[in-house]
Amino acid sequence: MTIVWQWKSFSELSAHDLYAILKLRQDVFCIEQDCLYPDIDGEDPHYLHLLGWQTLLADESKPHLAAYLRVAPPRLKYDEASLGRVVTSPHNRGDGIGKMLMTTALNHMDTVLGYPSVRISAQSYLELFYKDFGFETVSTPYLEDDIPHIEMLRRTN
Repeated sequence: MTIVWQWKSFSELSAHDLYAILKLRQDVFCIEQDCLYPDIDGEDPHYLHLLGWQTLLADESKPHLAAYLRVAPPRLKYDEASLGRVVTSPHNRGDGIGKMLMTTALNHMDTVLGYPSVRISAQSYLELFYKDFGFETVSTPYLEDDIPHIEMLRRTN
């Protein structure tokens, strides 16, 4: 499987990019998870976006958005940098793309952006997934949009 990773600021996103991002987020966070919440929250213009495109053999001219997340600089959402809207396409579940997405994001945050720590609000069932990347649970469980969440923190220094 070949994934083409792209880092883009909001102003660099094409209409096609933005449509693919919003469609994937809607399909997973709103429809699949049966959760009505304002995904279009006004924050995207302030974030850096990581897009993972996969070319499908059936139609190599139309890459498919297989994975996505957004990164906030320190002091935008938390004192630390943060990442959110971490999502993989249902078509790509179980093929390791979630791990590739996180590895790509954290490597960039460590080496290029130089962020010494990253805080996330994670769905509770993903706690072990994030622990594999060095995140530690730093809160008790809480509900966010009626889904159990926990805050997690990763320090690199």
